[in-house]
Amino acid sequence: MKSLPMTSLAGTTAVVLAALCGVARVAMAQGIASRIARVSNGTVRMTFAAKPGICGSGNSIMRSNGRSRTTWGDNWNTSRDVEWETDCSLGPARVVLDRRGGELTDLRFYVGGRWRPGGSDVVDLGTVAAPEAADYLLSIVESNRGSVGKKAIFPATIADSAEIWPRLIKIARNPDLPRESRTQSVFWLGQAAGDAATANLSSLVVDNSVDREVREQAVFALSQRPRDEGVPALIAIAKTNKDPEIRKKALFWLGQSGDPRALDLFEQLLTKK
Repeated sequence: MKSLPMTSLAGTTAVVLAALCGVARVAMAQGIASRIARVSNGTVRMTFAAKPGICGSGNSIMRSNGRSRTTWGDNWNTSRDVEWETDCSLGPARVVLDRRGGELTDLRFYVGGRWRPGGSDVVDLGTVAAPEAADYLLSIVESNRGSVGKKAIFPATIADSAEIWPRLIKIARNPDLPRESRTQSVFWLGQAAGDAATANLSSLVVDNSVDREVREQAVFALSQRPRDEGVPALIAIAKTNKDPEIRKKALFWLGQSGDPRALDLFEQLLTKK
C-alpha cells in the first residue's frame, strides 16, 4: 500500500483538526443551550471574555481607543445584576437571561464589575468560551421572533475571538426574522466588521428581495466604515442603484463624509446635461 507524502499527511491532519474544532464549538454551544433550557423559571447568568478595549459601568458599555470612546446603552450606573467600583471596568462580558414557563423572556448585558448576590432562582453557568457564547447568542437571534432576539446581537459582537459576520449577513437577509433584528445586524456589521463585511454590505444594498428599511440600514453601516472602504461603496450605490430612495440615502451620507471624492460626484451630478 502506498504511503502518503508528509506534505499530504500534514494537510489532511490540518483539515481533520479544523473539522474537529468546528464540531467541538457546535457541541459547546449546544451544551450552553441545553444547560439554559433546564431552567424553566428563573434567571441564568454566564460570563465570557470580551474583546480588548471594552469596558463598562452600569448599563453603559464603552469601547476605548486611545483618546476616543464610544458609549452604547443607557448611561446610568445602576443595575440589579452587577455592581462596579470604577467607571470603566474592563471585562469580562456578562449576560443575564430571564426564563419564564420554559421561554426566554429577557436578556441583559454588562461588561466588567462583579455579580450581585443572587437568589435561589439564579443559576450561574460560570465562565464559558467566548466563541461558544457568541454562537449561542446568535442562535437566539435566529430563532426568536420577539424583541429578545435583537438584544442578543450586541453581546455577540463583543465576544472575544468570535467571527460572527457571516451569520449576521444571513440574519440580515432572512425575511422571516423581525425587522429590528435584521436592522440591528446590519448596524453592527457596519460597526465591527472588516473588508469582507463591507463587500457583503454592498451586495445587501442591491438585493431587492431585502426590505428597503434593511437596505437603508446597510447604506448607513457603509457610511460608518473607514473612508477608503465606505466612500467608494457609497459612490457606486449613488451612481448605479436602481432604487431612487437608496441612491438618496447614499448621497446623504456622502454629504456627511466631507470626502473630496463625494464632492467630485456631486459636481458630476449637478452639472451633467
